[in-house]
Amino acid sequence: MAPLVWNAVGERFYEAGVDRGVLYVDGQGYAWNGLVSVDQSPTGGEAKAYYVDGVKYLNISSREEFEATIDAFYSPPEFDACDGVGFVAQGLFATQQRRKSFGLSYRTRIGNDLNGEDHGYKIHLIYNALAAPSNRSYSSLGESAEAPLLSWGLTTKPIDVPGVSKTAHLVIDTTKAAPYSVQVLEEILYGSEVNTPRLPEPAELITLLADASVIEVIEVGDGIRYAITGDNFAIQELEPGKYNIRSHTVVPVSEDLVQISSSEE
Repeated sequence: MAPLVWNAVGERFYEAGVDRGVLYVDGQGYAWNGLVSVDQSPTGGEAKAYYVDGVKYLNISSREEFEATIDAFYSPPEFDACDGVGFVAQGLFATQQRRKSFGLSYRTRIGNDLNGEDHGYKIHLIYNALAAPSNRSYSSLGESAEAPLLSWGLTTKPIDVPGVSKTAHLVIDTTKAAPYSVQVLEEILYGSEVNTPRLPEPAELITLLADASVIEVIEVGDGIRYAITGDNFAIQELEPGKYNIRSHTVVPVSEDLVQISSSEE
């Protein structure tokens, strides 16, 4: 066993910033330009104590729910229906309408002492969100123009996530996920030449992140020894000198290189 080490080089991590906001309405994604901040403020989770004969018998936390506040300089036109704005006629809109639920994704940067904010990022996914009405203040123009921030409070309805409790907030850490998985996920979230941007369901995410791990097996040169590289999901050390490779297909890449796609089976 190795002793604990504090402040090792490359392990001084921090999170900062928000970017790549995407609004998902009616199964399709729209870029949210002007997104300034997402303030995550979950509610619940308080501990409740139970006593028997004057002695604390149980200490159970209450159900936690995901809530947040969005600040932005602008909201996409597709967000109008989520903000209680209804179309009446060409150029005419009515407020105080029923609000439509929506999904949201955004990134937060992961930095460290070596790579700064380019070390990696987290992709946050929010499901079944409802925007609450917020105050808006308009002031007379002065010598300098000011762009006031728009703000919305969000409440959510949790959804089923295989293997864990229901939640409305999922996070993908790109420093731990397989690069190929992240690439495919971003093509789903942000769209591509053949894909319409959309918010994937949790079961699809699990399959993507688990089964899309890729390892490479390279023959060292004598036909007996091989060098194997891959992420921690695809290759697991069972004991010194013994490894488990989760794979179900082997695809020849070249004369001395094969690609193995991993799976849980």
